[in-house]
Amino acid sequence: MKQRACIIFGLLAMIVAFPLAMRRQSATTSSREADDTLVILTPHNESIRQEFGEAFAAYWRKKTGRSINLDWRTPGGTSEIRMVLDAGFKAAEETKRSGIGVDIFFGGGEPDFASQAKKHRLAPLDVFKTQPQLFVKDGPVPETFTGERYFPTDHLWVGTCMSQFGICYNPAVLKRLNIPSPTAWQDLGDPRYAGSLALADPTKSGSVARAFELVLQGEIQRALSVPGADRTAAINTGWTSGLQLIQRMAANSRYFTDSAPKIPQDVGAGNAAAGMCIDFYGRSYAEELTTLDGSPRVVWIAPKGGTTLSADPIAVLKGAPHPILAQNFVEFCLSPEAQVLWFGKPGTPNGPRDRALHRTPIRRDTYTPNNLANSTMPDLRPYEDAGNFTYQRELTGASFNTLRQLVKVMCIDSHEEMKSAWLAIRDAGMPADALAVFSDISIMPYAKGGKGDPILDGSDALKAADHAAKIGEWFRSNYRKAEAIARNHQKL
Repeated sequence: MKQRACIIFGLLAMIVAFPLAMRRQSATTSSREADDTLVILTPHNESIRQEFGEAFAAYWRKKTGRSINLDWRTPGGTSEIRMVLDAGFKAAEETKRSGIGVDIFFGGGEPDFASQAKKHRLAPLDVFKTQPQLFVKDGPVPETFTGERYFPTDHLWVGTCMSQFGICYNPAVLKRLNIPSPTAWQDLGDPRYAGSLALADPTKSGSVARAFELVLQGEIQRALSVPGADRTAAINTGWTSGLQLIQRMAANSRYFTDSAPKIPQDVGAGNAAAGMCIDFYGRSYAEELTTLDGSPRVVWIAPKGGTTLSADPIAVLKGAPHPILAQNFVEFCLSPEAQVLWFGKPGTPNGPRDRALHRTPIRRDTYTPNNLANSTMPDLRPYEDAGNFTYQRELTGASFNTLRQLVKVMCIDSHEEMKSAWLAIRDAGMPADALAVFSDISIMPYAKGGKGDPILDGSDALKAADHAAKIGEWFRSNYRKAEAIARNHQKL
């Protein structure tokens, strides 16, 4: 029976890993010709893979005189990578193998790496021993910043650059809709945006899920900042207003995409007025998409008091087939030369060869006058930006998975009912009774979801699915009721 189960799981693992095996991209030297090979699992886009692949190949040849084949594995976003890792390590455990044939996990959100570390799938990084000066207090790579962790105390992963979620918008479309330029997340809940926002699915991406968490936590922190506020009451109030803001944003959205680059692309094309967008996609499209007179068709901003600078990490996987080479790649990514690669102009010293990456280096000492002068973002000074807020993990960290599932059942699965109700409410003049029903989130108060819903987050997939379906139907029913109330107002 056990042997049969192993065979079945092995077949399932092969099915899950099939896209991983098929989507390979090499850098600089073919596998037949190369002296060495490094296998990297990543959600990073082609530009990052190409530029870092070529830069590391040159570094490795200079250091060792050897050529290298970088075997990039790109099954999709971090959700797909998580499935590949789960299947691969489970199969390795069943067959008593030490690893999954992959050296490095490169790119994604801190929660994804913390999760893999918790499952004992990451190897300690040598860079903390070979270059301890990088990680001292007030050194180039801080342990935490804006409440976000840049490396853990067990040294199993480290950030290589930073990411920031914000808002991208099309100035011409906003002018046509008579909507002022947004400055904060709250602005995206304005009903004038109905049918013109672009959002991404948080169940498909850990970084998108973190963006929704930041929207939620921003509202909680706003409630806590009220002088004399009772902490418990303020957290409950902020949780409610945060979920309601997410509802309004979702009701304004045209769609929830699985493809993060689609959002700024659609905004630039005028198919959406604005959207939630990670910084490097927003900046890339802002540079590429302009009008005939040079005016931007995409503007990206960090919402005031509503975002943090989170790490985009790297880790060496346990059982890596090329462990020494993998540790060298990690050290390379933290070198001064590689850090400049993230934000340098193409053709400048240590900058990319073909295409700007528009990423934010993690090392403080990268932001020198000379480097900034050669950067695509000469005004970028992330460690001096007063517009960020400090993430407080104890407020919403435990709700991370619950929130992404809640957004799915509350906003995505019932999106048509939600949009129909929202338009009816808007056209009726935003009547309070219809809004109250539409915005009722009492099925998931902070006491239930703030620390993680035990059923949604549980290991029993059938119970979780049944629970999610019941929550989804509750919201769907509310949206239908709210629409009926609003249409009655229209008849009066």
